[in-house]
Amino acid sequence: MAFRSRREKLRSILSGSACIHPGSVYDAISIRIAEDLGFPIGMFGGSVASLAVLGDPDITLITLTELAEQMRRMSRAAELPVLVDADHGYGNALNVRRTVQELETAGAAGLTIEDTLLPAAFGEARTQLISLEEGVGKMKAALDGRSDPSLVIIGRTGAASITSLDDTIRRAQAYEATGVDALFFTGIKSRTDLEAVAAATHLPIVLGGAPEELNMLDYLATNRVRIALQGHAPISAATQAVYDTLKALREGTAPKHLKGLASSELTNRVMRDADVKARSANFLGLKK
Repeated sequence: MAFRSRREKLRSILSGSACIHPGSVYDAISIRIAEDLGFPIGMFGGSVASLAVLGDPDITLITLTELAEQMRRMSRAAELPVLVDADHGYGNALNVRRTVQELETAGAAGLTIEDTLLPAAFGEARTQLISLEEGVGKMKAALDGRSDPSLVIIGRTGAASITSLDDTIRRAQAYEATGVDALFFTGIKSRTDLEAVAAATHLPIVLGGAPEELNMLDYLATNRVRIALQGHAPISAATQAVYDTLKALREGTAPKHLKGLASSELTNRVMRDADVKARSANFLGLKK
């Protein structure tokens, strides 16, 4: 089964001894480029999903159906294993269970479920967390919703930047006890904090939003970090490129004078043009 092999690759990374950077992906083009460049896995973030699908900010406006459909498009386009940011699971624990089912069917290699209170509560500007008990219930529901045992489920907490380090450790230990495959921490700001959570837990660690002092892969690996996110620069770069190109055209630049366009070689490679031509010859009788 093709999806299982992708999931086993992600599991291999988590069970290994090295720390890797994933490629930020969000559509068929970006996942193919990441695959061609040799990234071991892709990361499909909630913020880029919202931007790519809706053009909206990351405030939980995107639906589970939209997220899963975008994942399905990427699964069709490339073999690269993708870890999906499934936010809060789009509701309560029962919704989390269905989120796992939908993303598993869509071909995700793994997904993360977080303990952030989403969407934001009325009249509350600060980010809040759900209770520890509700967070544990969501992790259990996620595991119960998994049909393919190779699908990776990761418990995520943002407590480090919302409550305290002690709460971060308490939540991580509770999520670990449910049987999730790894732990995802955001808001870790120092080596001291990272070393504390690593010492208090046993599972592989995924780290997001870390400061410069936490960007050394060898150091991260010694603290059981297996995946370290680098943000979502590709969609930002793509947005700027589209803006610059449309602006130049609007201001009268001739298409042949535009700068920064993909070469025909790159475009054909991303489109898998050679494969399409081979199929056209085999199935339609067209000359290659």
